[in-house]
Amino acid sequence: QVQLVESGGGLVRAGESLRLSCVASGIIFSIADMAWYRQAASKQRELVATINSIGSTKYEQSVKDRFTISRDNTKKAVYLKMNSLKPEDTAVYYCNGVIQDEMPSFGVNQYWGRGTQVTVSS
Repeated sequence: QVQLVESGGGLVRAGESLRLSCVASGIIFSIADMAWYRQAASKQRELVATINSIGSTKYEQSVKDRFTISRDNTKKAVYLKMNSLKPEDTAVYYCNGVIQDEMPSFGVNQYWGRGTQVTVSS
């Protein structure tokens, strides 16, 4: 069974940086789109950034020019580099991936990590 595991969250001060990592494990044939979501306390989950299989990216407006999403297909990993962090960025960040299983099923499923907490103090 495929699993996604995030790491890299923590407590930082405003203006500092963090790099989140998400690594997929299990028997995987291919990984299509990958994304980072976040959910702040008492707020709805929102899409932060996406990256498709050929590296095209999209960003939520509030993080554009501050955050960078990237992937390493060999390592089955996706990353989120977060610069100039603001208190408003405080949230649990979740990794999401569209992943196709290996044979014989070749089933395509969306998988979620358990999340990693990012807290930015003023």
